[in-house]
Amino acid sequence: MTARLATARMLAAASLLALSLAACQDGSGINGPSARSLAPVAPQTVALMQSKGMQQSDPILIRAFKKEAEMEVWKKGSDGRYALLKTYPICRWSGQLGPKTREGDRQAPEGFYTITPGLMNPNSAYYLSFDTGFPNAVDRANGRTGRYLMVHGTCSSAGCFAMTDATIAEIYAIAREAFIGGQRSFQFQSYPFRMTAENMAKFRNDPNIGFWQNLKEGSDYFEALREEPKVGQCGTKYVFGGADAAAGSCKPRVEPEVAEKTTRDARAIAELVAKGTPAVRVVYQDGGQNPVFRPPANTSAFASLGGTETVLPYDAKEYGRHNLGDVSRPETLAAGPQEIEVGPKGQPVMLAGAETATPVKAAKAGRPSGRDREPAKPAVATLMANRAEPDAKVETTAALPAKPARIAVADADGDPSSYQKLFGQLFIKDDRAPKPAPPTPTVDALVVPEPVKLAHAAEKVAPKPAAKAHAVKTAKADGTGDGKAGAKPALRKGEVDKAKP
Repeated sequence: MTARLATARMLAAASLLALSLAACQDGSGINGPSARSLAPVAPQTVALMQSKGMQQSDPILIRAFKKEAEMEVWKKGSDGRYALLKTYPICRWSGQLGPKTREGDRQAPEGFYTITPGLMNPNSAYYLSFDTGFPNAVDRANGRTGRYLMVHGTCSSAGCFAMTDATIAEIYAIAREAFIGGQRSFQFQSYPFRMTAENMAKFRNDPNIGFWQNLKEGSDYFEALREEPKVGQCGTKYVFGGADAAAGSCKPRVEPEVAEKTTRDARAIAELVAKGTPAVRVVYQDGGQNPVFRPPANTSAFASLGGTETVLPYDAKEYGRHNLGDVSRPETLAAGPQEIEVGPKGQPVMLAGAETATPVKAAKAGRPSGRDREPAKPAVATLMANRAEPDAKVETTAALPAKPARIAVADADGDPSSYQKLFGQLFIKDDRAPKPAPPTPTVDALVVPEPVKLAHAAEKVAPKPAAKAHAVKTAKADGTGDGKAGAKPALRKGEVDKAKP
């Protein structure tokens, strides 16, 4: 009986892998499935499944989070509800937070995708991979373009989620066993960050917030019910729910548990805003990387995950030993992300004429203490001008800073028309003439033979030089989806005020 079951399993695997070759877009030229695609699930992972009452053949669901650089694999139990099997650190993702909009923008996709056996690639040039299926119906309705957005091995990304060879081998094997067990497709949910009340409050003024609120509806459904949400489309938005959502209803039934979670989160968001939580945007030079892949010397790298006391759901030492292969653009990882405070319309709150950015803590609480000081970071315009360098791939691990630098900026007149929007990032363009200094009375005006009011004294004000024109720089960028080439338009460099120490 055991031999017969093993034979059936191998035949099913061969059929599955043969079907997957039809979707190969980064194949290595091998005529049949690679031996690596047939590797069994690691014994320690099988033991983990058993400890959680799971079987290798149980259906799966995968969630990815860019900002936290984590990917979760969930398994469906006999009760129909999903339970978390394992969380994996993402070795590299590229671009910024936000959806992919066009081919060549280096953006990793955000949304809900259906992974079929035909999207599994056993002969990937990136060890193993599966295609996310971008663009889906909602992406197409929004005019988003691109192709071959993968979850794959190595540590190089041009719009994909790179997981290292060892990690993708395990994820691939888990998915393969679920397909062999009868699952016809699994859902891949991709988010900019975890859909918590804290994050939604922080990013409330980001231009992508409407799209992210839509994604949160699907996240709320899954987290409240631990069931895979049925995904439909209504115009340019997702709809989530049961059979009515799948049938295309624009107002599907909302389960009470989901409605309760949504209401609870909305109340928490309102409270956080009322307490003064700053609205921010996060700017990356080119995506991010989980801190477990940092050099051993960078002992504070985990602070960005919530503090040095954070208990990680994975062994840092284990992943620190992984072979990363070609790391894409390691110099952009060393700089790290910057959190920029923004106004209600999403524009950076920036002091006109500033030379350097001001840390949020310094702006909010005066001179910061030693432990509150942030490391020096390049100005926002400089950061964005430098992020379009050609890919640099090296056999090394790139450093990641302790936590994102936060920059508070304030527009002197609150005029959003003084900003230029480029690639979803906003830059100041201050062409206004400098304001004259307050009038100063002359000595002659103060010493007079009869009483004269100071307000009527003669005044002389020295003229100030006109503001310098801004320089315009151009930059080029690589493409997305496993290295397709593209180009970006010129960037406008602004000026910012240096904060007091």
